[in-house]
Amino acid sequence: MKIPSLKNELISSPSTDLKPNHSKRSSLKAIGAVSLFNLVDPLVKVGAWAAGSDAPEKTDVKVSFIALTDCSSVVLANHLGLDKKYGVKIIPTKEASWASIRDKLVNGENDLSHILYGLVYGLQLGIGGQQKDMSVLMTLNQNGQAITLSKALYQKGVTDGEKLKSLMDKEKREYTFAQTFPTGTHAMWLYYWLANYGINPLKDAKVITVPPPQMVANMRSGNMDGYCVGEPWNARAIVDGIGFTATTTQDIWQDHPEKVLGTTADFVKKYPNTCRAVTSAILEASKYIDSSAKSKHDTAEVVSATSFVNTDINVIQDRMMGRYNNGIGKTWDDQHAMRFYNDGAVNFPYLSDAMWFMTQHKRWGLLKDHPNYLEVAKKVNNISIYKQAADATKTPLPKSEMRSSKLFDGTVWNGQNPNAYADSFKIKA
Repeated sequence: MKIPSLKNELISSPSTDLKPNHSKRSSLKAIGAVSLFNLVDPLVKVGAWAAGSDAPEKTDVKVSFIALTDCSSVVLANHLGLDKKYGVKIIPTKEASWASIRDKLVNGENDLSHILYGLVYGLQLGIGGQQKDMSVLMTLNQNGQAITLSKALYQKGVTDGEKLKSLMDKEKREYTFAQTFPTGTHAMWLYYWLANYGINPLKDAKVITVPPPQMVANMRSGNMDGYCVGEPWNARAIVDGIGFTATTTQDIWQDHPEKVLGTTADFVKKYPNTCRAVTSAILEASKYIDSSAKSKHDTAEVVSATSFVNTDINVIQDRMMGRYNNGIGKTWDDQHAMRFYNDGAVNFPYLSDAMWFMTQHKRWGLLKDHPNYLEVAKKVNNISIYKQAADATKTPLPKSEMRSSKLFDGTVWNGQNPNAYADSFKIKA
């Protein structure tokens, strides 16, 4: 199904013709182009960016993604033609694993990527891959991941973390859990959750790395007891009758950061206007997805295709809508399901969000020493380009570049004193 035009839904003023208008140009020169330009609608400025000296330096842009629901804004930016509005063509490029995403981004085969927040910072700090200076342009989504446990565990009485710990203490064997990349978000959610119940993920269990689309097949074959991954692969395990949702990641950290739009620092330096244009297009796509239930349905229909997520639309749609079923009898409407925009609160690249992942890298021994958390975050999160894109798309900005959050274990993270925070956990490397 083709999603209808957004012309009347998203654009409060007529879109600007990107072809030069010589008569208007002459008139503007006569009365002072610079002063008038500062008064025009930001969307008209976008037209000037696309046609003038601030035009995107590179117009065809390969943006890689993994088959996950949270790639939707990248796909929709192209599908809806929002990229053309900003003078670029986004070419969504599907990859099989986060390692492939990493390699092709670093070597320049792909330009930008839908990517794990922690993966970007791992590269910046020289862990999880060769050191490379990186850049985060925006947050793509909050929430919407989960920890799935096997039905075999459920049959032994496991329904949550506490009962998992009891079983592991009683029945000694090797318990295997999977995450999607060692420095990534899913590893950090899994470790945080297990540790909360007294399970040291580095000592009490075997943790393996499995690409997201392969999680269900590996659990079906009996290779793992549980995994943490993004949707729709938790919902898929329930539909296939092989697993259940032990917790959602929004229950671990309400409105947590998840995937980001990432690239190398070299790419931003060489193509700043292109980065702004792509960020603007994806911001508008994010706004569209969150605008109504119908837009979410239509988005799910688009991304369910073989070339994108490649699974049934209902498996994607229900959890995107916040309609949850844990597979063992509980159903609920989740008010903090996957979000793509939420009046811009989702998308701002908060410095504190970036710092949190680094504290967890330190906690689990991926980093030997404390980095200068704030300095690194300021270097990587490109707030300047984000603000330009926010201005172009009329996206509200927060009052602060830091935010405060309370996690499910009662700890509060606000970016203050990260060294002490990283060292404060009882269970760590």
